[in-house]
Amino acid sequence: MAEKIIIDAGHGGTNPGATYEGRRESDDALRLAFAVGEILAEDGFDVVYTRTDDTTQSVGEKAAIANASGADLFISLHRNAAARDNLYNGVQTLIYGPGGLREEVAGNIADELETVGFQNLGVDIRPDLVVLNRTKMPAVLVEAGFIDSDKDNQIFDTRFQETAEAIASGIEDALNHSNEMKPPLYTVQAGAFRNKIYADNLLLRLKRQGYPAYIDFANNLYRVRVGRYPMLDQAVDMEQRLKNRGYTTFLTTTA
Repeated sequence: MAEKIIIDAGHGGTNPGATYEGRRESDDALRLAFAVGEILAEDGFDVVYTRTDDTTQSVGEKAAIANASGADLFISLHRNAAARDNLYNGVQTLIYGPGGLREEVAGNIADELETVGFQNLGVDIRPDLVVLNRTKMPAVLVEAGFIDSDKDNQIFDTRFQETAEAIASGIEDALNHSNEMKPPLYTVQAGAFRNKIYADNLLLRLKRQGYPAYIDFANNLYRVRVGRYPMLDQAVDMEQRLKNRGYTTFLTTTA
């Protein structure tokens, strides 16, 4: 199954975030969240949003939504602001601490946004931010330019789709690289159906018999599979147990 990515549009509702000449950070963040999410969904990722309208959320609520979603990656989208107008410009990505997937995603996004035309201010370590330190999955906060910079706003508005594509590309490249580094997991397939009802029926039967079954959807097929094993002999043992129960099975791998 594709990775699940939760996208947080920063601020919202009674907390608009930074503002500049009538422009609100919360509005820019929501528009960008939808654009990035649409690209990721089209590319096969499972996308969840912390908010889909101008609702008020605390940072704690955003982290709780992310944790409840079971997502593999958390991306929070924002616009930066300075002490006075047009003082700074550029993009910056924030993470809780160095290393791992979060740093790779953060670096990728910053580099990709630089190709759009933003100045690259790099990756910054910020362990004090709730959406970074209370999320259970790797988390990255993206400052997509300064909202009080005319230069950044021009790039954001005139190259908006390219900005969204750059963020999505940075995410996808890191996740794909991470998957390449993972050893394969072995699983046992017990059936594949175009009709989900048939897949659900088989899934229910297997679960009632105590098997760790799940459905994996790919290539327009609902594939009913059992287990994810790091060792081949574990999968072979499970396949034999299923065959002894009368199931028609075969071994395969899964990410």
